[in-house]
This record gives sequence, C-alpha cells and structure tokens, in this order.
Amino acid sequence: MPRRSGLLTAITAVVLAMGVPAWACGDAPAFGTASQSGHSHSAGAPKAAKTSAVKNVELLGTLPEAQGAISVNFLQYSRPRRDVMIVAGEFGLKSYDITADPAKPRLLSEISMPGMWEMEDTELDPERKLIFLARDPRAFGGTTATGTSGVYIVDAADPAKLTTLTFVEIPAGHTTSCVNACRYLWTGGPAKASHMPADWGGRPVWVTDVRDPRNPKVFPNPIDTARNDGKTDYAHDVQVDADGVAWVSGRGGVRGYWTDGLRFDPVQRKLRRATAVDPVPFAGGGISELSATSKFLHNSYRPVGREVLDGPDIGAWGYGQTVFATEENFADGCAADGVLVISSLKGSYGGEGWRSTPEKPYRLSTIGTWSVAGQEGSDPSSGDCSAHYFDVKGKVLAQSFYGQGTRFLDISDPSRPKQVGYFRPADARSWQPLWHRGLLFVADNARGVDILKFTGGNGHDS
Repeated sequence: MPRRSGLLTAITAVVLAMGVPAWACGDAPAFGTASQSGHSHSAGAPKAAKTSAVKNVELLGTLPEAQGAISVNFLQYSRPRRDVMIVAGEFGLKSYDITADPAKPRLLSEISMPGMWEMEDTELDPERKLIFLARDPRAFGGTTATGTSGVYIVDAADPAKLTTLTFVEIPAGHTTSCVNACRYLWTGGPAKASHMPADWGGRPVWVTDVRDPRNPKVFPNPIDTARNDGKTDYAHDVQVDADGVAWVSGRGGVRGYWTDGLRFDPVQRKLRRATAVDPVPFAGGGISELSATSKFLHNSYRPVGREVLDGPDIGAWGYGQTVFATEENFADGCAADGVLVISSLKGSYGGEGWRSTPEKPYRLSTIGTWSVAGQEGSDPSSGDCSAHYFDVKGKVLAQSFYGQGTRFLDISDPSRPKQVGYFRPADARSWQPLWHRGLLFVADNARGVDILKFTGGNGHDS
C-alpha cells in the first residue's frame, strides 16, 4: 500500500478483508480512509481472490515499492539516451530508468505526495519533458463538495531530479489531458462541488493554457457542457486520436472535437476555426442502454492515422468508423458490471450527439461488447469486475478489470472480441495497462507495477 502510518496500514488491511467499497470516479470518502485505495462508483469490492489464473502471459517483474500505483507512462531522452518509466500513484510520482532492461526498472527520482489523488492516465509532454498531475478535490483529505482541485506541473528535463514547477487551481481535477501538442490541458471530473449549478450532474471540462508552464492560465468558461442528453455532467477523461480529434468520455457517452484548423461545425452549421478553447464538434454520442447498464464511459480509443492498423480491419469496417470505450459501472455481482463497448460512428457526424435530449435521445450503434463476467480465468466469487483503462497494439487490446486482472482480447473482428490471454494474480487491482517495447506495463493499485510479456502472438494463434 502507499506510505501510511502503521495504524492506518493495519486499518487498511482489516477494511480490505471486510470487502469495503473501493472508490474513485464517483463520490467517495475523504482520502485517508482505507476505502479510497481502490476505484469504483458505488458497489463494494469483495475479498481478494484466493487463487490466480494466467494464460499466454509471462510475468517478467513487479515493483512492489510502487504499491498504490494509479498510472504509468514513458519518456524518451536522447542526451544521454534514456528510456524512462513514470509511475503516478497515491504516494506521488516516481521515475525509473528502463533503458538497459525494461523488465528491471531502476529508481531515478521521486516526489513524495502521500495522500495525492487521483492522477489517472497521467499525461506527459514528450517534447518539453513535462508531467501533468491531476489533483482530485478528494486529495489530501478533501471532498468533492469542498476540496481543492487542479493540476501540478512537474519538470522532468532531468528524470533523475523531478521538480514541481507549479500548482494551478482548476474547477476540475479528476483527470487532465494534453491537446494541441500539450500546449493546452483539458481537465475534467469528478462529481460537482457544492458551489456549482444545482442542475449539473458532474464537472465538465476546463481548459488551461500551459504554453508557459510556470504561469498557466485557466479559462473561466467550461467546455463539453450539456453532454448527457442536454444535461451538463461528469466529463471523465480525454483521449486525442492520431488524426487530432479529442474524444471526451463521461456520463452521456463519448464525443469527439476538433481543436485546431478550419472545420465544419455540424451544430452551428458553418465553417469556423477550431481552437482548444472553442473546439468544433466532430462525431460521437451516447451508447445504447442495452449495451451497458449505465452511461458512464470512462475512456475511449479510435484507431486512425499512424494507429489505423491497431484495431479492426478498415476494409471491413471503414476508416475511423469504430470507437472503443470502457463502460465503468459497479453493480451487485459481475453480470451487470462495466464492459468494453465498441460502437460505430456512422450517423453521428451531423451533431446528433449534441442535440440529444431525454425526449429524443441519440445513441451510437453498438458493434460489439465484451465483459469479464463468466469468462475463462475469472474469479466467480469476486464482484470487482468493472472495465477500466485499456491499450491497443496490433489486433490485441489489453484491458484492466480491477480484481479480475488484465485481459488480452483479439479485436480484429470488433463484433466478436475474443479473449486470448489473461493475468489475474490473487491480489489483483489492475487499473491501467500500457504497451511499451513489446511488453505490457500494468499499474496495479494493490501490487505496484507488473511487467508482462504476452505470448499469444497477434491474437490469431492461441
């Protein structure tokens, strides 16, 4: 677990044994209670599985000193040549040299921030060597109602000497994401503060100009509002695809925006210039309630551009016509827990996702879904089964499923995702997997960082 006093560590062990909820994306107790060491909306995380299950995966190494890990990412340096892993977690921030052997990381530097929350999908600026850490209002004992949120900007020019440049207070702070080559940040979530409008369901996205990282500028008016059938709601995370479209996932679905260039706006029905502060709607919308039991999309991926081969065959499915999204939802048992949803963007390019209302809802067409419930390698006694972050390499999608571990799916046919491997240690709390140098690095909130080698090929030979 992250650094805590002996008493709190003991309390944590008792609470986990009792199966107390593991909170993060939705409302949660203040940090410092043991229940915040995991991640869910409302349902309780059960006892850890007593047995492990592994198929087509080799464990090369584990970093137990990174227990409390939330996300991983990587920076490359040329003088001297270095490959560096960045790990963010409840402990703060750590950098590791993996140049010589990615399976044997060597600690370089750390910034101690015990009580930090929540830093999901931590963003890096590969050019300026900056790290952006989202501070959730629940960090350091705060609450969603009254806590302070924002972003820490860390200088990693020397990965052996991580240095905090500044903290900028922002009305949101669950996740923060780079747009326009990390010259701007889009920061969203979590649940609304007590001073925010009563009709909001959650926090939308605020834009911050970080062209001068020591003096960031927050723009006062949020974007991606009215995302949930006309209601402003929780915008959870942003992924920018290889074509430059920024996809915002949250309650109400996933919607993509152009953030630069002269673009046609299907909502305003005119040609206008897109910026990070005033983006132009592109495509997207909600997902069918028949595909998933809630409408909280956690993160997404659209294979295009240099990543067009990392996904379904474009001859069969069309260029850029599929979007993958995690549906995070915790219900009793596993059957109704969050799933991976693959949708078609066809029919959503006319602003339909921005005109959706409860009376006339618009939903993307579902191509396929995949749930860990009842799958080979799953622990039937665990109810901790929601989907979380995923990463794609070739035709293999690796995805975290909390207590059900890391799953490897062949997605060459998105209408029929097929499991081709899994890694579910008995104490798994898998949060984020990331492919790097042919290996998969998994931020596991209970174990630290697991370094895995998938041995199932491209998904067709296992």
